[in-house]
Amino acid sequence: MKRILVVEDDKDIIELVRYNLEKDGYQVGATGDGATGLAQLRKTPPDLLILDLMLPKLSGLEICKEVRKDVSLNRLPILILTAKGEEADRVVGLELGADDYVTKPFSPRELAARVRSVLRRSNGSSPTRETISFGEVVLDGGSREARLAEAPVQLTAKEFELLWFLASHPRHVFSRDQLMNRVWGYEAAVDTGTVTVHIRRLREKIEADPSRPRHLQTVWGVGYRLDP
Repeated sequence: MKRILVVEDDKDIIELVRYNLEKDGYQVGATGDGATGLAQLRKTPPDLLILDLMLPKLSGLEICKEVRKDVSLNRLPILILTAKGEEADRVVGLELGADDYVTKPFSPRELAARVRSVLRRSNGSSPTRETISFGEVVLDGGSREARLAEAPVQLTAKEFELLWFLASHPRHVFSRDQLMNRVWGYEAAVDTGTVTVHIRRLREKIEADPSRPRHLQTVWGVGYRLDP
């Protein structure tokens, strides 16, 4: 049974999330402040963290930052909850390593779909090929790890999935909608800004000059491709 930790200070939202996810077979724990949430996930790491950004004691953005710099937690999938007026914070959350987000108010069906997608992509079966290489980058499908010039590169689960997918289809151009469908698993159209942020983070990690990327290229008006 997959374990989910919800860090959210609105008790009504906690109960809504808990009821619907437990109905889907997940084990759900919850806490109402950021400091307690961070301590709890360090003590007993869950399979997924659902994180509100506006929290007492420690913000969701600070928790994202702490999780991603902790070697024992940096692969933990994070789904952030944001209000409609928190677009800037949502982008920062994605840049700090969150895998996806849900905007409040949200439907239980939407939340369940996002949770299934994040967990499936983060804990799914290993890719069929053992390794993919391009330039000085090596992706290991078995361990789901990346190396650049023999040095390890810390990628989140979603970053690895996106890079693996593009590297598996060299020089093929994919639109943001196609990447949301193939990597995030969403059939319906959603905000594709998530893709843009993840591409930018990957460039910062694997490109010698992120402003002039050699491998992760933008095809203006269309989407992205990986040139090996």
